[in-house]
Amino acid sequence: MLVILKRDNKEISREAAQLVASAVRKKPALTLGLATGGTMTGVYGHLAEFHKQGSLDFSQVVTFNLDEYLGLADRHPQSFHYFMHEHFFRHVNVDPRNIHIPDGTVRGNFVQYCAAYEDGIRKAGGIDLQILGIGRNGHIGFNEPTSSLGSRTRLKVLSQETIDDNAKFFAPGEESPRCAITMGIGTILEARKIILLATGAAKATAVAKSIEGPIASAVSASALQLHPEVTFIVDEQAASQLTQRDYYRRVLEMTALLTPERMS
Repeated sequence: MLVILKRDNKEISREAAQLVASAVRKKPALTLGLATGGTMTGVYGHLAEFHKQGSLDFSQVVTFNLDEYLGLADRHPQSFHYFMHEHFFRHVNVDPRNIHIPDGTVRGNFVQYCAAYEDGIRKAGGIDLQILGIGRNGHIGFNEPTSSLGSRTRLKVLSQETIDDNAKFFAPGEESPRCAITMGIGTILEARKIILLATGAAKATAVAKSIEGPIASAVSASALQLHPEVTFIVDEQAASQLTQRDYYRRVLEMTALLTPERMS
């Protein structure tokens, strides 16, 4: 695990975008796992700018999003379909046929639908690089506390904490979604490389538990300790409860010196 400490969201966005751009340039047909949320808008903005400048081509990239709220249509302004289109897809040249986002309007056999989403990832050769955010309770995707560390894509009931956090994004009187379709922790761990971004003091406890705490279903992001190629990129506030900050800085310095290809 590599922990990169940055000053603020601006620096985090730039660092993450450079890592994604490098991965796409090395493998133009990259399979990219995508996330939504405020931390991601800057990343997608930088990637769109790289594309506009002619230095980054997404025409062969295949994407799979982590999750989607159950009950929200593609055009709903709080759907993740809408978020991805507005912040990323309409600004770059990803082939629409290569874009995969769980369908929040699916009805009936959720098990069958989620199995098909998993199958789509397998047929694409697996996810090469997965981008993640983290919830205040330590969830990745919508894998709420007590999620199985071996879980696969499925319908997941959201915790009250997550519902409350999301309520501010919805219009007065509009009910915040109670469920979502999400990749499982086991699905996420099968990605070849993972980048997790975290900003702000509200994420500090979750970040500390994920990086330095025990591996536990109570903090689903702690399962990332099991993965051989994970990079956490966190700002000063989100890193405030980490006890080994000086060590992480030394590791980063030595990693850049001894294996510069990992940092390119």
